[in-house]
Amino acid sequence: MKKALILTWDGYQDQEVIYPYYRLLEAGFTVDMAAEKIGWFHGILGTKMEANTTAASINDGSVEEYDFLLLPGGVKALEKLRQQKNILSFINKFVNSGKITSSTCHGAQLLISAKVTKGRRISAYYSIADDVNNSGATYVDEPFVTDENVITSPHYKHMGEWMKESLNQYDLSKTRISNEIGV
Repeated sequence: MKKALILTWDGYQDQEVIYPYYRLLEAGFTVDMAAEKIGWFHGILGTKMEANTTAASINDGSVEEYDFLLLPGGVKALEKLRQQKNILSFINKFVNSGKITSSTCHGAQLLISAKVTKGRRISAYYSIADDVNNSGATYVDEPFVTDENVITSPHYKHMGEWMKESLNQYDLSKTRISNEIGV
């Protein structure tokens, strides 16, 4: 069974959580939503989503539980989430495990804080281009950028292309793994 994790917080960018959530379900994933508490929480535009796990419960051991990591934006949400040391450690381990990590808009702030951007090409919201470059990455303003197992996008107007690429990269990674083990 395919399992994805969306890491977010109250004040998320509505489109950047809702569209990927349903797109992952459509692709056959079981999706866990982690936020500050279990239950309903709200986006910056007033929509609500339900978290079935807490950010505090995510740890390095959780890497084995998930096949796909999604980091949506929402500057207010990310300012809170990137202060959670366990989350940053988890993201670092997840990315370094080679599993698909997909980020949009300010989600790149989590990649920066988790110290996994150095040497990569990263797309993110234009206002954090300096942050991306200062982290040792190269900022790229394209609808999506694929750099090994990390797929990034600058804005929700590119949701369709970004999610299509993210899921395509997931499928390709599973094919590579199957070929490597001879399945």
